[in-house]
Amino acid sequence: METYGKILLIAMPIFLGLVLLEKWYGWAVKKHPFRTMDTLSSMSSGYTNIIKDVLGISISILTYGWMVEHLAIYKIESSVWAYVVAFIALDFSGYWVHRLSHEINFFWNKHAIHHSSEEFDLACALRQSISSFVNLFTIFLLPAALLGVDPQVIAVVAPLHLFAQFWYHTIYIGKMGILEHIIVTPSHHRVHHALNPEYLDKNHSQIFIIWDKLFGTFQEELPDVPPVYGITRPANTWNPIKINFQHLWLLIQDAYRTQSWRDKLRIWWMPTGWRPADVMEKYPVAKIEDPYHFQKYAPPASKKLLVWTWFQFLFTFALINYFFLNIAQIGSPLIFVYGGFIFLSVFAYTELMDRNPYAWMWEGAKNAIGLWLIYQTDWFGMSTSLPWVTFVLAGYFLASTLIVWMLSKPEIEKETDTHYQEESVLSH
Repeated sequence: METYGKILLIAMPIFLGLVLLEKWYGWAVKKHPFRTMDTLSSMSSGYTNIIKDVLGISISILTYGWMVEHLAIYKIESSVWAYVVAFIALDFSGYWVHRLSHEINFFWNKHAIHHSSEEFDLACALRQSISSFVNLFTIFLLPAALLGVDPQVIAVVAPLHLFAQFWYHTIYIGKMGILEHIIVTPSHHRVHHALNPEYLDKNHSQIFIIWDKLFGTFQEELPDVPPVYGITRPANTWNPIKINFQHLWLLIQDAYRTQSWRDKLRIWWMPTGWRPADVMEKYPVAKIEDPYHFQKYAPPASKKLLVWTWFQFLFTFALINYFFLNIAQIGSPLIFVYGGFIFLSVFAYTELMDRNPYAWMWEGAKNAIGLWLIYQTDWFGMSTSLPWVTFVLAGYFLASTLIVWMLSKPEIEKETDTHYQEESVLSH
């Protein structure tokens, strides 16, 4: 937990810098629009993912350590070969986990967040799941377990394997010659993120493209079929916490509403997107039928809102850095309180990004809790080394409530007018 937090202290500013550099290049050189809210939504999703991972909020039904202890038929010592085998085993496992996440209804919920951006950029790489609490797929690491690769080696290689998947989320690198036959390239992954019928559910490999070619899921990027990005059932929100559970909520509703007991049971394991016939007819869900003609999600945002959202995002970045620097000193159970506060912060400011008229209520609740935490914990011991910072935090919480109220006023007034009009229609 503490070690991973220290790794992220180095990785986070690097990733943030690369995201912004790519966006600057696209805007200044390629004259592409900078869709600020999509980028902030993606990076905010990264916040929630790393907090969940550092806190270890998940369990494995079958642990890798147990498999090594009981199933190993050989023991690779902790040499360079152990790390090579671990990397290949993680890549093989990653292919199958990734593929099943695309092919089975229930497992799609944990992966939909990653595909929900309607842009394909380095920020999109940071859209990672928080909705998986039980790991069912450790079994795919069986090859490494049979060879007795030490669990510590897997623990070291796993974050490196994950970070190595960041760079190819970009439209600014074309085809890469001979590397197209060996590793996953941006061209391969553009296909994977596209919602074009020709590209759906292809190229699941993570580092080595061999797995797709071996198991029949490879698709080359076609010169006459430009990829269109997103998911066929658009998320229509910038709130990453909501996106993480949208598909699961639809499955729960469909399982409840269908009259068929067979469908109530099988909906979870059917191909992704499958719905019972009676529910699909009575409760239709918006779906993109033509990938070349649809409206991307983009609620209007004033310059004031954009500036404030950037401030909220960067302020949260600072809070996360303090958390990772002091996670051992904060200790349990307060680390979970801190993590919960970060989740609430992200939820609140992304609701404002969505122009939700009730965003001020979420912001007010967050800030009230923040003031209470200052009173109870001196902001998790911060006053010991930086006593003045708690006063800054208190000022921020008070000012933020007022600012978000002012930014929400147009939406509140619109909601009030709509409600008044509905009341008038009903009364007549």
